[in-house]
Amino acid sequence: MLTILGFAMIATFLVLIMTKKMSPIAALVLIPALFCVAVGQGARLGDYVIEGVGNLAPTAAMLMFAIVYFGVMIDVGLFDPIVRGILRFCQADPMRIVVGTAVLAAVVSLDGDGSTTFMITVSAMYPLYKRLKMSLVVMTGVAATANGVMNTLPWGGPTARAATALKLDASEIFVPMIPALAMGLLAVFVLAYALGIRERKRLGTLTLGEAPAREPEQETVPVGIGGTGGTGGTGGTGRKDRLRKGAAASPGGTGTGAPAPAGGTEDQHGDDEEFQGLDPNRPTLRPGLYWFNAGLTAALLTAMILELMPIPVLFLLGAALALTVNFPHMPDQRARIAAHADNVLNVSGMVFAAAVFTGVLTGTGMVEHMADWVVGAVPEAMGPHMAIVTGLLSLPLTYFMSNDGFYFGVLPVLAEAGAAHGVSPLEIARASLAGQALHMSSPLVPAVYVLVGMAKVEFGDHTRFTVKWAVLTSLVVLASGILFGIM
Repeated sequence: MLTILGFAMIATFLVLIMTKKMSPIAALVLIPALFCVAVGQGARLGDYVIEGVGNLAPTAAMLMFAIVYFGVMIDVGLFDPIVRGILRFCQADPMRIVVGTAVLAAVVSLDGDGSTTFMITVSAMYPLYKRLKMSLVVMTGVAATANGVMNTLPWGGPTARAATALKLDASEIFVPMIPALAMGLLAVFVLAYALGIRERKRLGTLTLGEAPAREPEQETVPVGIGGTGGTGGTGGTGRKDRLRKGAAASPGGTGTGAPAPAGGTEDQHGDDEEFQGLDPNRPTLRPGLYWFNAGLTAALLTAMILELMPIPVLFLLGAALALTVNFPHMPDQRARIAAHADNVLNVSGMVFAAAVFTGVLTGTGMVEHMADWVVGAVPEAMGPHMAIVTGLLSLPLTYFMSNDGFYFGVLPVLAEAGAAHGVSPLEIARASLAGQALHMSSPLVPAVYVLVGMAKVEFGDHTRFTVKWAVLTSLVVLASGILFGIM
């Protein structure tokens, strides 16, 4: 009974948010509360929620101070050189922009933290997507999938959990998986190229710095949701739609050229203001402190990787130090905190709402029963192929469960079943990493709310667009592992 109710609760939640019948926060709170009552444990709802909040409180604290820290670093210009390099590569070409998004997300993911990756990627690329009227779900989908593949780094979490759960060495799991993960990352880049080509066909080839041509009247539909917008792209004329960039940029797209010529519409000026998300002349820049900020960030990331202190404490100290040094005056500090307050509130609120969902799912025993049912449903004949079974199960299970629940609750059972048929725990552990590309878009991953919140994308829209591509990427990783004899 608990198995059925567990799957029903997850399905109800996903349907409601994907059809936009409820907001994610409301659904994360109300749906599990109703199901907790349905299983006859309503009296213990408070205990489950408090336990869930206690488990996720460190994550919420980390996200709150990480948003403040990296928000300040973006404000003071630490990432401007990276942004200029990406924009120089993109050249207002939708295909290059989407590929640049994948490259940037993959590179920044080397720090092992999804929230950091999404904050930097969205801050750099969002203004460009908005100015060129590109589909924002393409940006969130590509960034999440790229980060999911890179999340398998030993310091990213899943590999360390698998090693701990099965008492293995993390390097023995990860190093042989590198070729398969490289193929997964290549699949993300190919996906980004294909989506970029579709965006280019929909929008035409765009050039920043010149007066816009007459835009097509038909409203386009975001790529991957409703087709390619019919005839609303280039209209079949082969012409180039040219967009003008405002005062924040030169005709080349990366400099600080003259203001846009007069005669633009109010909408155009509004777009220009949004496009100036990383205005090279913004008053918050601190060029004289660039190397201090770079050194502080490098030290912070190094301390994270070496686990010198808990990550929430590191970001708390880093945010306090960054604010004090870059903005020594109290009014300036308050202004910077206020500037990032929306993101902090949205993300932390979502995390604590998710605590209700995970608290009920775990406390009522639904997760345990669901895992036992899935493992028990594996046919005996599949025993010698438990590595492949584990890889396939990692897709839905890491999407509907936390990584902790999967790696510490389900993986040992799968490894034991595999051992009975001569499959080594190392193969099981490697196969378990295949689903991480999909896991990063799970509603139980706090970082995904940073991504959709900063990109101003509905979580349901992101889910509808991303899941199919993330599943495909995960299957590429799994198939590559099989072909290379890794599992």
